[in-house]
Amino acid sequence: MEPGLTRRTPNHERTQGSSMNSTFAQKIIGWYDRALHAALHLDGLVSLGLRLILAPVLIGAGWEKLHGENWFTFQLDSFPFPLNILPPGLSWFLASWTEFVGGICLLLGLGTRIWAIMLAVTMFVAAYAVHLPNGWAAITPSMPPEMCMPATRAHADSTVFERYIGCYNINERTIDAAMRLEEIKTIVKVNGDWKYLNGAGSIVKLNNGIEFAAMYFMMLLSLTVIGGGRLLSLDYFANLLLRKKTATILN
Repeated sequence: MEPGLTRRTPNHERTQGSSMNSTFAQKIIGWYDRALHAALHLDGLVSLGLRLILAPVLIGAGWEKLHGENWFTFQLDSFPFPLNILPPGLSWFLASWTEFVGGICLLLGLGTRIWAIMLAVTMFVAAYAVHLPNGWAAITPSMPPEMCMPATRAHADSTVFERYIGCYNINERTIDAAMRLEEIKTIVKVNGDWKYLNGAGSIVKLNNGIEFAAMYFMMLLSLTVIGGGRLLSLDYFANLLLRKKTATILN
């Protein structure tokens, strides 16, 4: 070995390589932290997107109830406790105005978390009492796979995972509805202009399952977490005003 030169041992090389890997990992973590910090400032945009989707649905549902017939009278027994012991007129009044006023406030981003909680409860009751007995699918699947039919060979030969992927939205009700839909299509093909009637969107049959109610419920829960967000809601500016007044009083 030449004088002044340090011998590089395998342990030294491993230590140097480990140090480089650690530095690279720290850079990745730093980039991730900065990206996450920047993304948190987009909460107003995310909240606005959710509110723009939910608001017209809720406002429309509330308006329809305010000008429609109270069908809670026939549905009251299926409501969860304690709502099933409230007078149907009171339940109808609360649901109508909660949806209508709550939908407007969500659109404006005013009292977002409070209204989101109340609307989430309303949506849960609707899903539980009205939609849950019909299964998951909101729209009847037009052609359920054969493996979803319990009495078929395809069902016996399929795995639990295959049935989960292919039949998650299939039950006895949707199978029966699909058969009815096929009969409707046959009648239309024989007696009507099939090409015209089935154009601009296929003919479907409503199943009225919990699919849409479940999605709206989770969207409302998301709003209870993120609120109205920055810049794009009245909540944001109301909070700024409240902070200024609080600071003025404390000073």
